[in-house]
Amino acid sequence: MAIPKGHRFPIDFDEAFPQGLVMVGEIVPDTEYQSREDKASGRPVRQRTDEVSGARQWRLSVTDPGETNAKRASFSVTLLSEVAPVPTSAEVLPGIRPIALDGLTAEPRLSGTGEFKYQAYAFRASRFRAVDAGTGQGSGNGKAVSGAGSSGSGSSAAKAA
Repeated sequence: MAIPKGHRFPIDFDEAFPQGLVMVGEIVPDTEYQSREDKASGRPVRQRTDEVSGARQWRLSVTDPGETNAKRASFSVTLLSEVAPVPTSAEVLPGIRPIALDGLTAEPRLSGTGEFKYQAYAFRASRFRAVDAGTGQGSGNGKAVSGAGSSGSGSSAAKAA
């Protein structure tokens, strides 16, 4: 039996990111490509939806402090939610906050070009989780933080192996 392309493997957040993740900047809608002709004709920008869940996609930039390769430490994450997700942690510096995710899945992908290809992953999650203030990691209690914008959020990231 072959594993189909695009299969999402469940993985624990603390296993995938032992030192946690740091969100840099703000969450923005993930929009479909719009050509010059589309822009000139005044066509509205459409937000992308996840092909599996049908939820709207939101983009943010994150950094993995545990990644040793500086070129692969920062990547884009796609959150899945009908409303704009709200992080559960406070900023530690302007525009920088530790985050943790619940219901994480990893989808293997091939990244790079030419002879410089490498194994990468697309990460998605169901929601934000409370972050332990002392370590910056997920609380590990497995309880999601409920409230406005925190349920139904997800993540996808191209992260190198």
